[in-house]
Amino acid sequence: MVFRLVLGCGTVGRQVVERFPERDARTGDRLLVVTDNESVAETLRDESLPARRADPTDPSVIANLETPDVIFVAGDRTDRNRLALARARERFPTSSIVAYMGGNATEADRTRFEELADWVVDARQSMVDHILEGAVSPSAGAAIGLRKQLAEIDDQLAVVMHDNPDPDAIASAVALVDIAAEMSVDADACYFGEISHQENRAMVNLLDLDLRNLSSSDSLDDYSAFALVDHSRPGINDQLPEGLHIDIVIDHHPPRGPVPGEFVDLREGAGATSSVLTEYLDRFNLEPRRPTATALLYGIRIDTNDFTREVSPADFNAASVLWPHADTSILEQIEQPTVEGDTLETIARAIKNRIQRNSVAVASVGEITNRDALPQAAEQLLSMEGIETTLVFGFRDEMVFVSARSRAADVDLGETVRDAFDRIGSAGGHADMAGAQLELGILGNVDDADEVESIVSVVEEVITNRFLEAIDAGPGTSVGAYTQTSERLFSVDDESEAPSRNRTSADENGESV
Repeated sequence: MVFRLVLGCGTVGRQVVERFPERDARTGDRLLVVTDNESVAETLRDESLPARRADPTDPSVIANLETPDVIFVAGDRTDRNRLALARARERFPTSSIVAYMGGNATEADRTRFEELADWVVDARQSMVDHILEGAVSPSAGAAIGLRKQLAEIDDQLAVVMHDNPDPDAIASAVALVDIAAEMSVDADACYFGEISHQENRAMVNLLDLDLRNLSSSDSLDDYSAFALVDHSRPGINDQLPEGLHIDIVIDHHPPRGPVPGEFVDLREGAGATSSVLTEYLDRFNLEPRRPTATALLYGIRIDTNDFTREVSPADFNAASVLWPHADTSILEQIEQPTVEGDTLETIARAIKNRIQRNSVAVASVGEITNRDALPQAAEQLLSMEGIETTLVFGFRDEMVFVSARSRAADVDLGETVRDAFDRIGSAGGHADMAGAQLELGILGNVDDADEVESIVSVVEEVITNRFLEAIDAGPGTSVGAYTQTSERLFSVDDESEAPSRNRTSADENGESV
């Protein structure tokens, strides 16, 4: 529910106000018009529109009003609108304000309007369309909601990325911290796990991004509020308590369960969460800092594979907003980091160990030291002739990490990976990229090297067969009944037939790259 306050109701203001009843009836939104024109006030009341005859420039008139979500300054005279705008901003510092400058604006007027209003309109013919689209559209409503939620935070905010964050998550967190700062909210960009991918580390280091690396033993008492970016549920691919109260969620992945949060913005149509945060910066009329703009642009490019994968108009628009503020020389350095020897070895093992069936390639790379080498290996296999879908997996600390890629038109990889592994681990992703994590609790009780090798061999066979069976069965088909072998190999809860999720788990909404 949105409360809109209209200060002044001239020729343009009337056109706007008369368009609101049809919207209010659907949404339950509220409206109040304050105008010093008695005949206009009476006409509006006759049309069942709440109007008050009063001077919109008089501070006492708005002194006792509750805080509106949106204020329209919409009189005909520039000088009156400028005064009404100044007093509205002083009285309601957190409200979104759209201001019409009137017909006789000077350069000084324009400067003052730009300083005080979130949206300024000086073209009479475009006023109605601009307000209805720019201040009442779903994305504008989201901006209003985020502003309100941030205004309610009195102490420190933790902006939490998913574990082992990718560029999209990192950039989104940094951008939300910048937005919070503009609202006088102290915030930290936080993550659990590690940033091990060489390009991701290069981005953080070259842009000197201020991030806080949390461990599961760290106290969260420093924070009074929590925001999730690029994922949507606490305890799922982060190490927050599963029942933690969440204040803000901003994500672009399809959720796999109920999404908690006082303010939730899930933009499944966007190719990257960075695109959503860029729109917020634009809506709040904030010029992005150069490091933030560079990180956001890189996050969009990575998540959309340079605008070729699940890309949307919002991603192109965000890129056009960011480009003038980004440091392209640093982008080049980020994209050309030194590749570690371990990563090259993992890619080599994937090529050597691959099992190919038609256009599908599956490869075990054995024990890994860097889980971020897996998606790079999966991408490398995908570049081989005749291969359209790949799955690469490796072992680390009694966990199996799985990375998959596809360019096949008839494969929904996210659903396929969920069908194959979600009942024995944590899995999910997009149509062309996905991942999973499976806990091998049985290895913790085995010391004999030969027995470990035997168990790993069986695990490799199970993972390979489950994935190929899921590919054959098509999306939405549960793969295989639970066998005694599966129960012995994987840490399966007897009651739920799923491993505990209050740990580091696969990014159920899309894999980090």
